[in-house]
This record gives sequence, C-alpha cells and structure tokens, in this order.
Amino acid sequence: MDTEQNIKLTSAELSQLWTSYINDTASICMIKHFLATVEDPDVRPILEHALQLSQTHIQKLNALYNEENYPVPQGFSENQDLNKDAPRLFSDNYMLMFLHQMAQISLNAYSVSKSLAVRSDINEFYAQCLTEAIQLDTMAKNTLLSKGLYVRSPYIPYPEKVDFVKKQSFLTGWFGERRPLLSLEMTNLYSNFQRNSLGIATLIGFSQVAESKKVAQFFVRGKEIASKHNEIFGSVLREDDLPVPMASDTYVTESKVSPLSDKLMMFTVTGLIALGVGYYGTSISTSMRRDLTVHYNRIIQEILKYSEDDANILINNGWMEEPPRARDRDELAND
Repeated sequence: MDTEQNIKLTSAELSQLWTSYINDTASICMIKHFLATVEDPDVRPILEHALQLSQTHIQKLNALYNEENYPVPQGFSENQDLNKDAPRLFSDNYMLMFLHQMAQISLNAYSVSKSLAVRSDINEFYAQCLTEAIQLDTMAKNTLLSKGLYVRSPYIPYPEKVDFVKKQSFLTGWFGERRPLLSLEMTNLYSNFQRNSLGIATLIGFSQVAESKKVAQFFVRGKEIASKHNEIFGSVLREDDLPVPMASDTYVTESKVSPLSDKLMMFTVTGLIALGVGYYGTSISTSMRRDLTVHYNRIIQEILKYSEDDANILINNGWMEEPPRARDRDELAND
C-alpha cells in the first residue's frame, strides 16, 4: 500500500483502520474454527475466500502501521484466542448465515470508512474492501438461495396509483385505529428479527462453552433480551397478518469445549450490541408510527444497559484494548 509520507493520518482514518484491524483478527480466529469443522462442500469455499480477505487486510494494515511508525494494535491471535482442536460448535447453516451477515455488516462499515478516508492510499484500501464485501455478500446470498435457506422479506401488493397522506392518524400508534405498516417499517422489523435470531444462536453457543461463569451468565442474559425483542417484533408483524421469520436453536451443537477465548467471545457480543443499537436507531428514524418508536426507544435503553455491563466485564478482565484517542492535555500539564 503506497502512502503519502508527508500527510499524516486523520483521527477519522485512524479510527477506521484500528477498527478494521481488530475486526479482521477476530474474524480470522472465528473462520478458522469454522473451516476446521465445516462439512458442507458448498460452504467451505466461501469460508476460505472470507479468510483470505481478512488475512490480506491484516498484511496491508501491518505494512501501513509500520510505515507510519504507529503501534500495531494487539487484536486477537490464534495462539491466545483460538482452540484449534475444539469440536464443532455451530452448524454449517449457521456458518453460512454468519458469512452473509458479516458481508452485510462489512458493506455498511466499509462504505462509512470509504467516505471518511481522505488520503489516497486509505481511500483506495477501503474502496477495495467495499468491492470485496459486495462479492462476499453475493456469494453467501446465492448459496443461501440455492439451498432454500434465504428468507425473503414479506411481499406486499403493488399500489395502483401514487397517493399522499391526508390525516394525522397516519402517525397513530397506541390509540385509535393503526394504519398498516409501511414497507420500510416492515423491512426494519423483519431484518431486526433475523439479526437477533442469529445473535440468539451465537449467544446460546457461547454460553455453553464459556470458561467464566460470569461471562456465561452474561451471554444467557443477552439471549433472553434478544428473544424478548423478537417477541415484540413478531407481535407487530402478526398484527398485520405478516409472516414472522422462524428462529432456530438447531444452529448450535451440544459441545462444551470452547473454540474461542472468553475475551474473543465477549468482543463478538460487544460488536452485536453496537450493531443492534445502530440498527434500532435507524429503525426509529424511518418509523412514523408512534408505537414503533416507543418500542425501539425502550429496547435501546435496555440494550444500552446491557452494553454497560459488557464494558465492565471487559475492563475488569483487562480485555478492552483502547482505541486511538486525543491527548489528555491536563495529564500532560500535570506531568
């Protein structure tokens, strides 16, 4: 990766590069466990492709950090955070769903990173990452479709003409007659339900293999929170006679041997929490029915409290690596 030596990295660029490094080192450990236990010959090539992408990213990021004389983040490593001999924890279908969600999350993350990148080498790096995420998303989606595993969002009838909102009752939620869900409101509910379902399977698997009892209890609590949120989303969809995606715990085996360190599993859940808050926030901004905004506001407060407990566990165990930050001028003055 060519760098412009006379132009330093901005705080925005540093934040994105640091996050990419941590995420890719975590992904390498997770995917290597998948590759050691996968059985489906259709899923293996996608896992191998995803692993190659993350490994290539780490090589480029290491070179960039060294050229900048910037400390390389610790992230995660196979020696400390991966048990290569652990038996399968998740099914092949889970692995495929995981890859699809990972690709979709990467599409959002890399588009933000690309928009924040100013230096030409960083801009080029994230442009390439975005292209790769698109390819991975297509590979995973096509395989899900071919296996009949891809769950499409509900179909709605095409309108006969363009119409405009005429009454304030359009916003009604708790009192009065509720209007049917808008397509975007429906999409958010459906997508949040699907993401939570994968999160529930992840938390079930993590809870049964975590070495720390406190960490295991934390995962169980997260599963209960996500299940409660899905009950809310499902009830709203059923009210409009819309299908509710099926949730399944068959993605998880009965293994009690952890393939990943508690630190890495906690980091993964930290990412799920952050994504949940982000997607719920987007759902609020695009929902016009008052009952939906109240639901989202309430569950965001619940997940934020869960997030605080997550941070305390990470800090107490010395697992929270500090991201790039501004200098503490008061501290400098005191020194």
